[in-house]
Amino acid sequence: MTTGIRDVTAGRRPALWLLIGIVLIAANLRVALTGVGPLLPDIERSTGLSGIWSGLLGALPLLTFAATSPLVGRTAHRFGSPRVLGNSLLVLVAGLFVRSLPGAFFLFAGTVAVAAAIAYGNVLLPAVIKSCVPEDRIGQMTAVYVTVMGLFAAVSSGVSVPLAENLPGGWRTALGCWSLLAAVAFLAFLPQYRHEPRIGSTPELRERIPWRSGLAWQVSLFMGLQSLGFYTTIAWLPSIVHDQGVGASAAGWQLFLFQIAGLVSSSALPLLTRRWRDQRIMAAAASVISALGFALLVVAPELAVASSVLIGLGGGACLVLALSFQGQRAANPAQAAALAAMAQSVGYLVAAVGPLLLGALHDLTGGWTPPLLLLVTLALVQAAVGTRAGRGLHLKTPLDS
Repeated sequence: MTTGIRDVTAGRRPALWLLIGIVLIAANLRVALTGVGPLLPDIERSTGLSGIWSGLLGALPLLTFAATSPLVGRTAHRFGSPRVLGNSLLVLVAGLFVRSLPGAFFLFAGTVAVAAAIAYGNVLLPAVIKSCVPEDRIGQMTAVYVTVMGLFAAVSSGVSVPLAENLPGGWRTALGCWSLLAAVAFLAFLPQYRHEPRIGSTPELRERIPWRSGLAWQVSLFMGLQSLGFYTTIAWLPSIVHDQGVGASAAGWQLFLFQIAGLVSSSALPLLTRRWRDQRIMAAAASVISALGFALLVVAPELAVASSVLIGLGGGACLVLALSFQGQRAANPAQAAALAAMAQSVGYLVAAVGPLLLGALHDLTGGWTPPLLLLVTLALVQAAVGTRAGRGLHLKTPLDS
């Protein structure tokens, strides 16, 4: 459609506002979720949630992602992607407010609304990149928005406990204050309401989800396993290190370190791909690094800092690869939107098992060794799946049949 991002911004100011809006949307795609883990001990004490219910709170966004993602293409086709993205930001603002209200019901209901809004951005952004960026730049542009997403997510993890300790309302205010960032993103994206050319045209978003493609299932499973590792880590890493005697605030900064390490690897990955183009090896290597991080947390919990760095380095690279696969394995922007819907629906359904299962295993065993060994095993399975999803192939199109 264009020759690159620079071409998109060169023509008209609305296109520049579109890119600014996309970057701000990326900033909101994790910030509302990563602040929960460091506050989980306070949330449990305040609401009386058990480990299983806390695990459900961590799994609920992923279940919502899985249920919502297949609906995104149909909704965007009917109303236009710019309007859908803008409205999802309004839902995000409302959900963040509801989640901060007193009562466990509002905590869970607000979490569902927040996750549903985020799901729309998760699905549409790969299609946007496929539409606006040449094939050899998809990985680089994906790394840009992943970096923005990860940077704000890391900040959220680090400042959540200090905000809760210094703001009236405690953890509820610390979670609700991110509605301001969502409101800023909506205002920046508002001009797109007056410009109906759609992100990923209408015919693109009508492409059928490739349920019968083995390659699409490999991309989806890789997306799911890396998401399981990430969301399980942000849900439980602060509790794991807190149970080892680390203070709540320091545990939150441990999660910050994990995400900063992820930013380093996600930013460096485009440089590595220029010299090392075999994505199968990169996907397997990054997954093994994550497995080593989880294993180190088992055998040497006093080295939690090193574990967090390893898990972050592997996870950050795997995230960029998982999102890049959704564009690179597609033959066109239409297919990218359909593949993204499938990958994120199946992927987040797989990922939703993680926080809930770890909470249940911890309650049953009274320790963190069995849950962490499970994460080691799943990371190794992810390495095997990555060797298949990383192949330089495209999904078939109707013309290929």
